[in-house]
Amino acid sequence: MGELRLMKGNEVIAEAAIRCGCDGYFGYPITPQSEVMETLMELKPWETTGMVVLQAESEVASINMVYGAAGTGKKVMTSSSSPGISLMQEGLSYIAGAELPCLVVNVQRGGPGLGTIQPSQADYFQTVKGGGHGDYRLITLAPSSVQEMNDFVELGFELAFKYRNPAMILTDGALGQMMEKVELADFKPRRTTEEILQTCGSWATTGKTSQRNRNIITSLEMDPFRMEQNNLRFQAKYKELEENEVRYEEIMCDDAEYIIIAFGTSSRICLKAIDLLREKGIKAGLLRPITLFPFPTRIIAERSRQVKGFMSVEMSSGQMVEDIKLAVFDTGRIVPVKYFGRMGGLLPSPGEVVEALENNFLKGN
Repeated sequence: MGELRLMKGNEVIAEAAIRCGCDGYFGYPITPQSEVMETLMELKPWETTGMVVLQAESEVASINMVYGAAGTGKKVMTSSSSPGISLMQEGLSYIAGAELPCLVVNVQRGGPGLGTIQPSQADYFQTVKGGGHGDYRLITLAPSSVQEMNDFVELGFELAFKYRNPAMILTDGALGQMMEKVELADFKPRRTTEEILQTCGSWATTGKTSQRNRNIITSLEMDPFRMEQNNLRFQAKYKELEENEVRYEEIMCDDAEYIIIAFGTSSRICLKAIDLLREKGIKAGLLRPITLFPFPTRIIAERSRQVKGFMSVEMSSGQMVEDIKLAVFDTGRIVPVKYFGRMGGLLPSPGEVVEALENNFLKGN
């Protein structure tokens, strides 16, 4: 067993980054994720592992520092909260277009605009549909516990390098501020220059050698026919992600007549809600997407053959519900898909979820 600690979600992001051999963090403070950088500054990893930790002058600067460092094959990351992530969108599109691996953490807060510092899940569209310009996607992991906040740092880097694509941990202010017991991984050393050359030498800007010409990293292609080929390659990569990297959790779904679909903090609330529904004799289950892109479309389609209805529970106006409807629509079956949620930084209660399911599916039946 690894080292056990009681930690905040934001704090464990910083600890996990150091322990997985991260080379650099570039960020800018914003509530409710500022503890990520504050913890890194307190731990001073530059004195132990050599990890660079730098507060940039803005979110725009920090994502472009990530862009430059990622181009050298280094393990680099940033974190922010909703308005700050909005400022990073151009840089994320450039990074995706240049096919570079990096990790971004979004500790969501309520919006739109400056909104509130309270938790939200309203950045779903921005994240899974590609918030910047062009046809690109972000690998998106949605933790529901502090333990997963820890685990998904290493997993995010692993997927980012495997597919040469930016990955995002999409969490929220509740999980970022929540304290839970977490099992930390053992320290992994940062990769040596030789190891980077072995794994990333075919594309990283590590300098021209006698064995090969220089590598050039860019997202620019003036020839539209070549740019179309680039885009076709990107789409093939996203298809491969959809085939091989979908992750989800099912709880009491095998005999369920109604399935609630929720991620992150909302899924924790719904876990209690399905217990309450079962106590009332209502066969409810919970399907928790762990990857929001790639989305668990196939399992939702399969479950649509058994259930009387799905209900998406979100801390937003209802964004994920659209992807659930698409998954059901592709089956050709008519299965109702409903939505319940709270906005503006408010969390739904288990009782409200129970009432919403009864109102949507059972009243008048």
